[in-house]
Amino acid sequence: MDKWKRRTLYYLSTLAVVFLGYAVVYDYGMAVYEGHSQPFYQSLQVVVETFTTTGYGSDAPWETPEMSLFVMVMDLTGVVLIFMALPVFVVPLFEDAISTTLPTAVEDLEDHVVICTYSPRAGSLISELESRDEAYVLVEPDRETALDLYESGHSVIHGEPDSIETLNAANLSSATALVADAGDETDVSIVLTAREADSDVRVVSVVEDPEHETYHELAGVDEVLSPRRLVGESLADKVTTAVSTELGNAVEPGEDFEIAELSIQRGSELVGATLAESGIRDRFGANVIGAWSHGEFETPLAPEAKLDVGMVLLVAGREAQLERLKGMARSQPHRRRRGTVVVVGHGEVGSTVTDALASANVSYTVVDIEDKPGVDVVGDTTDPETLEQAGIEDARTVVFSIADDTLTGFGTLVARDLNPSVEVLARAEKTENDRKLYRAGADYVLALATVSGRMLAATILDGEELISMDKQIEIVRTAAPKIAGQTLAETDIRSRTSCTVVAVERDGSVLTGVGPEFRFQRDDDVIVAGTEEAVGRFAALAN
Repeated sequence: MDKWKRRTLYYLSTLAVVFLGYAVVYDYGMAVYEGHSQPFYQSLQVVVETFTTTGYGSDAPWETPEMSLFVMVMDLTGVVLIFMALPVFVVPLFEDAISTTLPTAVEDLEDHVVICTYSPRAGSLISELESRDEAYVLVEPDRETALDLYESGHSVIHGEPDSIETLNAANLSSATALVADAGDETDVSIVLTAREADSDVRVVSVVEDPEHETYHELAGVDEVLSPRRLVGESLADKVTTAVSTELGNAVEPGEDFEIAELSIQRGSELVGATLAESGIRDRFGANVIGAWSHGEFETPLAPEAKLDVGMVLLVAGREAQLERLKGMARSQPHRRRRGTVVVVGHGEVGSTVTDALASANVSYTVVDIEDKPGVDVVGDTTDPETLEQAGIEDARTVVFSIADDTLTGFGTLVARDLNPSVEVLARAEKTENDRKLYRAGADYVLALATVSGRMLAATILDGEELISMDKQIEIVRTAAPKIAGQTLAETDIRSRTSCTVVAVERDGSVLTGVGPEFRFQRDDDVIVAGTEEAVGRFAALAN
């Protein structure tokens, strides 16, 4: 029974009870106060006449004040019941007359993704699919949400996602995949229905609680995803991805050459510009080795790559050059240095972070509001004493992995106050809150919905790599006799090897700001940055 029919039944039932109740009292009052006994149906008739304002028949006027007062109460009750009828009958009928008709089925749609239901991570997934011209249809049970989506131009049908009729209406048999993301328990019902509608369709589900993965698999899910675990891995990867400083061929940052991270903040002139348009190398003599954005580290960064708020640039250059660049990015450059990592929160995200740090032999201290295994300091992260006890003043990085964005923002302010140079990494539960966390002072924010959407897209699009994990960057000094006499543009090192030339050592001096017209000499030592594989390709090209 739909909502309108249910309201109507409740209203009519209430009306019948009120009529009968008033009729009984009126019949009693006429006999006791007016001294006039009459059949019950006549008393009921008077009540109906009063409520409908059609008159009082032969009973009016009344001689006693008690009955006059009672009739006035009946009059007021009738008015109230009339106004109650407006939202029950009139308003719904008016809304139905002017409301948009929501689609309940799709036609001629093939090779699409069926998404059940809408959520912030579904929105992120849709953005990924649209950027790749992949078709999709949303199945949304809530009418208001479906209406908003439909009016915003999304492909959506209104219906229950665990109904076989709805999934058939979504052309599930012609779809490439179905994504179940309506809650751990509801997802199981959706999956079972999907298997009944089409046993061969690929089904992907999202779990909030990893303990529910087994039940999803038993229901017939092809792949179960746990976004919180991936967020933890991405945050840990941001900590452990470091520049190699081993002796030998490695370059050790010193007085003439430094490696730093710069977080692009709101209001910076870099926001919205491409790397080529930013003029970082030409204006400041610094070289961009790579950049972190939405859980992905890209190196080398393409010249056409857009710079945005929250993107963390890994740059190389002289200290003075980096200081000038810092003003352009409006951020604090964080030199890579030794120190403990403070992990705030020891839930699934936090425990994933600490597992990765332990594997990388990085020392850490865990802070949590609850005393449980693995927690070193128990206390409120908004209390400066708690972070002081965790060693924030000497820490290199603090990772906020808690699910409360408000507490994360406050904790970031506290951490910044206690240690202005600490690197702050934060998990955002809601995508729209990442800007707030950056304003609070976070250097790198990873939104759960963003990672989830990219993770789902990577799974659906035949394993396409959308999130890069565990990329170790090396800074290497090497001779390059094979490219002597050529300019940087002529060698095309970046596209051929994926390495970035960050400096050249010539006659004891380190030359930064190496541009396309720079010409290599035989005795030059070239300093390049890239992954281990990229550095190997450069060595083969230049030696």
